[in-house]
Amino acid sequence: MSIWWSLHLRREAASVPLARRLLLGTMETAGVDPEISYDLSLALTEACANAVEHGGRTETGDVCAEFRVTAYLDGEKCRIEVADSGPGFPSGPAPTVRRTAPEAENGRGLRLIEELADHVHFGNRSGRGGAVVSFDKIVKWRTDAPLVAS
Repeated sequence: MSIWWSLHLRREAASVPLARRLLLGTMETAGVDPEISYDLSLALTEACANAVEHGGRTETGDVCAEFRVTAYLDGEKCRIEVADSGPGFPSGPAPTVRRTAPEAENGRGLRLIEELADHVHFGNRSGRGGAVVSFDKIVKWRTDAPLVAS
């Protein structure tokens, strides 16, 4: 089984739960184990929140009003990508995810994505600028999954 979808969302807070609900609904319909669905939806929430908060201005100063979420559920793996058109990650080697103080109100999102997913890539869009956060996880199926071949 293979499911693919892509959303172009406004860079506003209301878009984050919309992406999360769509992912959760797709996973439930496909028969993905609820724990895996929850982990992926939480990682997606963090990636989208980062796009909303940090994807606002390009290096030339233009305001970016949207970001993109793409999800692939293919066989035993789910891959999710969130891309914005903001300034992106600092140039150089891949961003280092830093530890934050327990009382800090920000700075935990990328670390949480790393903890929830099996593989994570933080990078920049080539050419047009902007950050790309992609992550994947091996999928476990419910025993009553409707779309899994027997």
